[in-house]
Amino acid sequence: MTPSRRNVLAGLVSSAFVPANVRAQSITPLRQALDAAAATDPDEALRLLAPFNAEGLQPTDRLDLTTARAGLTIDAAIARSAFGRTGRSPYRVTPTTGAWKAARLDPAKIDADTAAILADAEAGIILPRLSLDRTVDALRTAPENPAIDRQISTLEGLRDIAPSAPGVGRLRGGADWYALQLQRSLGTMTPPYAERRLFAELNRLHARAARLFDQVGAPKGAIAERYGKLWRDDRFLYNDSDAGHAEAIADMNRMLATARSRIRAMFGDLPQWSLNATARPLSHQEIGSGRGGYRELPTPTRPGAYVVDLKDIRRRPRWTLPSVVAHELLPGHMIQLGLESATPPHPLRIDYASAFVEGWGIYAEQLAERAGAYADPHDELGHIHWLLFRVSRALVDLGVHLHGWSIDHSRERLIEWQGKPAYFAPFDVELARIPLEPASRVAEAMAWLTIADNGHDTPSIPYNHEMVAYGRRRI
Repeated sequence: MTPSRRNVLAGLVSSAFVPANVRAQSITPLRQALDAAAATDPDEALRLLAPFNAEGLQPTDRLDLTTARAGLTIDAAIARSAFGRTGRSPYRVTPTTGAWKAARLDPAKIDADTAAILADAEAGIILPRLSLDRTVDALRTAPENPAIDRQISTLEGLRDIAPSAPGVGRLRGGADWYALQLQRSLGTMTPPYAERRLFAELNRLHARAARLFDQVGAPKGAIAERYGKLWRDDRFLYNDSDAGHAEAIADMNRMLATARSRIRAMFGDLPQWSLNATARPLSHQEIGSGRGGYRELPTPTRPGAYVVDLKDIRRRPRWTLPSVVAHELLPGHMIQLGLESATPPHPLRIDYASAFVEGWGIYAEQLAERAGAYADPHDELGHIHWLLFRVSRALVDLGVHLHGWSIDHSRERLIEWQGKPAYFAPFDVELARIPLEPASRVAEAMAWLTIADNGHDTPSIPYNHEMVAYGRRRI
């Protein structure tokens, strides 16, 4: 783990939660170097950061430096690879990325993307056909602009030679790029190790679920079938009405109050403001605009909130909600992201440790389990289902990109392994994202499992405190 656990723990009492203004004054030379590093190529960036000694820095600054160095080293290797560029996707333009998504369209930048699409095609890097069609459909929703029309025409011209199957493993150097991409936002990790660990976890979770289904007297059958029946059990479904929505929110806030009472036993002392958060529903106006659920992080002067999407409340059984409270509220994102926002990491750390955030949220679900949040076996089944969702989509990520799985085969595996989709991640949505963001789902799942594995032989309060005290990190 970077930095060493001993060094971080030694600084917990003396320097945790350093105010942002004090930190800004103390690291001006480092911050300037990090800013310059972010604006240049990876090799030059590493040269700019070479003079700094990580051991002499405050923990937040040390994490900025060590994370930037580790990530830039990976980016330098990616820059020398067959792909020759970095980022979450090998594709320049997708339904969610590219200059066409800017609030103010810049025709020159859109045309630059179009030229890059053609250059990539010469190197054999072309969006899979289904992703290409979705990208064209998305571009057609943009404001009318000749540059957008040229980009659509270019993509349509590539359709006949676009690959029918997704996955970067079919591209020259794709498997090596995927391995580097996995390390870029996470840390030292190889795809074969990740796959073994994920299948072991999948089997463990299925065995736990089977025992619990037997305990509650559920009919025998495959895990997917048993979850499907539980999902339709009216005993756990809220009415699709204002009263039903209010009942779900009240249940979540009761769960949250219990979670808040257990935080000290998990972390020791934390700033009280970081625990000041509630659940509340989307407003009618937000629902009308199509907005989904979102977070408002707590600050020293403002409470936080998880604003819950209940538009399809019949797909949110009560037993799915305790893990949502743990993940999104306490001890999950409200603590980790709230404290991080008080002393914001440098953007390079945000980029090169991005998998940690979701990994922490999943680990928080397990912390809640240890604290007794899922005493009802149905709630424990809900917890297991959320974990199956994380493991299953990570295995599909590996399958699509390294084993040549088709979208149809991937959908079959998701159905087999988790039965029902997570509320906010229908199978078709996940299967549209995974081909465009190689290794992202694996990195998130392995961040969780690594945090959990590293914590097994460590006193829980110091370890948990370390994980949130200074913001995200590579693991």
